[in-house]
Amino acid sequence: MSLAARDLTISYGGAPVLRDLTVDIPHGGFTMVIGPNGCGKSTLVKAMGRVLKPGGGQILLHGRDLWSYRGREAARHVALLPQNPVAPDGITVEGLVRRGRYPHHTLLRQWSPADDDAIAFALERTGLGDLGGAQVGRLSGGQRQRAWIAMVLAQQTELLLLDEPTTFLDISHQYELLELCRELHEEGRTVVAVLHDLNQAARFATHLIVMSEGRVVAQGPPSEVVTSRLVHEVFGLECDVVPDPRTLTPMVVPHTRRAAAASLAGRAQNAPRTSTISDSGNSR
Repeated sequence: MSLAARDLTISYGGAPVLRDLTVDIPHGGFTMVIGPNGCGKSTLVKAMGRVLKPGGGQILLHGRDLWSYRGREAARHVALLPQNPVAPDGITVEGLVRRGRYPHHTLLRQWSPADDDAIAFALERTGLGDLGGAQVGRLSGGQRQRAWIAMVLAQQTELLLLDEPTTFLDISHQYELLELCRELHEEGRTVVAVLHDLNQAARFATHLIVMSEGRVVAQGPPSEVVTSRLVHEVFGLECDVVPDPRTLTPMVVPHTRRAAAASLAGRAQNAPRTSTISDSGNSR
């Protein structure tokens, strides 16, 4: 087990966002965290990335409390890409990616050829080998997000935490980025991502964590977790869950409002009579 939460509680201003949450991140898997807005998905990932300190419980990294690691030591194991990261004005792609090497530097170990190799690998792996000198602020949305991914790749951690990495990307760049994450997982990294799109999560994840109101309500393989009942209970959405025609993974097909209303009306019409008055008008 590489990363886990045990009885985790985190509060903002006294109000708990996560309450007694226990979860395991499968080693070497591609885990997606899904759930309604405000359910605590990003809070969980931030806690696992040492951005938020628990008010109760623990985050365990290789069986050891994450906060018992020194900052740079933890950053050599876990890399976090937050929502909406902001690059300094004028910084180049290579300059951004170089920042991923800081956890590996100490007073005795400064820049070395290993750092250059790590940066070259990260740029090549994310398809940015020819854009190292380009300013991050002038890149397209998809290129900019790949630059941030390259930075955490250069960090050379076995665990990657990505908080809503597809936000603000158009549909083609969303799938491009998720394909890259899947390739990284297949190469041996443990990848955890917060995602909103249920169908994308079911298609790419090897493990799903479903959250609601600060708690984990289901976790496991998408084929076992994604059901019409769960989607309705967690998201309030009437739907069918059918096999994706391309991947055979679960695919959520929402009901239209008109169809849902007709279904409810049909169920009401066919429901057994519950009146306590007999047809003759006499009380039973």
